[in-house]
Amino acid sequence: MSPDSKVDNGIAPHVPVVVDANVAHEAAAATEAERNMGLIKSLKLYKKACLWSVFLSLCIIMEGFDVVLLNNLFAYPPFQRKFGVEQPDGTYQLTAAWQSGLSNGTLCGQILGLFINGIIADRFGYHKTLIGALIGCIGFIFIIFFSETLVQLLIGEIFIGIPWGVFQTLTTTYASEVCPTHLRAYLTTYVNLCWVLGQFIASGVLRAMVTRDDQWGYKIPFALQWMWPVPLIIGIYLAPESPWWLVRKGRIEEAKISLQRLTARNTESEFKPDETISMMIHTNEMEKEAQAGTSYFDLFKGNSLRRTEIVCCTWMVQTLCGATFMGYSTYFYQMAGMAVENSFSMSLGQYAIGAVGTVFSWFLMGWFGRRTLYLWGQIAMCIHRCVLLYNSCML
Repeated sequence: MSPDSKVDNGIAPHVPVVVDANVAHEAAAATEAERNMGLIKSLKLYKKACLWSVFLSLCIIMEGFDVVLLNNLFAYPPFQRKFGVEQPDGTYQLTAAWQSGLSNGTLCGQILGLFINGIIADRFGYHKTLIGALIGCIGFIFIIFFSETLVQLLIGEIFIGIPWGVFQTLTTTYASEVCPTHLRAYLTTYVNLCWVLGQFIASGVLRAMVTRDDQWGYKIPFALQWMWPVPLIIGIYLAPESPWWLVRKGRIEEAKISLQRLTARNTESEFKPDETISMMIHTNEMEKEAQAGTSYFDLFKGNSLRRTEIVCCTWMVQTLCGATFMGYSTYFYQMAGMAVENSFSMSLGQYAIGAVGTVFSWFLMGWFGRRTLYLWGQIAMCIHRCVLLYNSCML
């Protein structure tokens, strides 16, 4: 939900929007005030919301840690000896089928989690959904930690993928709902930084454990996954619920209390919580009216078709740019002849560069806009891939 949502007359021209005149007036005032607030004033007023959003996004650091862990273990000698097949040269490797199976098993769980999340979060709220997913993580990590066969490991990866799918959307949704438009781009982009930080930490842990030659070399990293859920559960329990979700459920007084917990007092801005709540009510009513008499088929008609194309292509970019293969980088480095220690060090550098790139995007978005960054970023990446392919063929 966003305060600048509008009714698409091409979708529901037959449905009138009826809202109390006072609510509409306050909604317009709140929208105008938010638009004119500016970045610095928004940060001062919504600094609590920013901190809570940053905290909830730690779920993504946990997920980034967990996701990259398995793929990096494919290049880890103790893990290879436990689950791999002996090669003619005496080394051990997981078969390509099992590498793909384990990774795709996690993805299947994430897809299931994404679908389940939409139903559960709308009914029970963000708090209960996130806490339930974290409790699920605690249990599913037991399966992974005590796995003795690839089948057991696959089952654990499928199950733990379900809460990961929940984290992927809820953290971003929470960030976009509790913060004003001037801060939204930074906090939703911060979610990507959390991905990279989690991957960086996991690579660092494996780099530190690379000297161990027993089963604890990979079991300790698995066990470290348990350090995330309990602190996150406590923090999420104390965090304010999204006022947008409370408004959608008709719990207006609770939404006001939540909004007051998310904003600072005694700031330069003449902030009026009642007007902001009226804006949420007004937007919610408009969106309900716009949805009346429509179906999913309307996403592929009229103006909505272009919106659907833009949204789908935007999300596809994150996969088509090669991010899926990034987790295999340590394994690829070893296959190219790099030593085990150096391959993990290279992965550390790779994720560090990713973190720097995310921070740079905060400044570049204001100068060039999102579309320009997407377009030229893809062009630069395409050139880079072509150069990489050419050099690989010349070896």
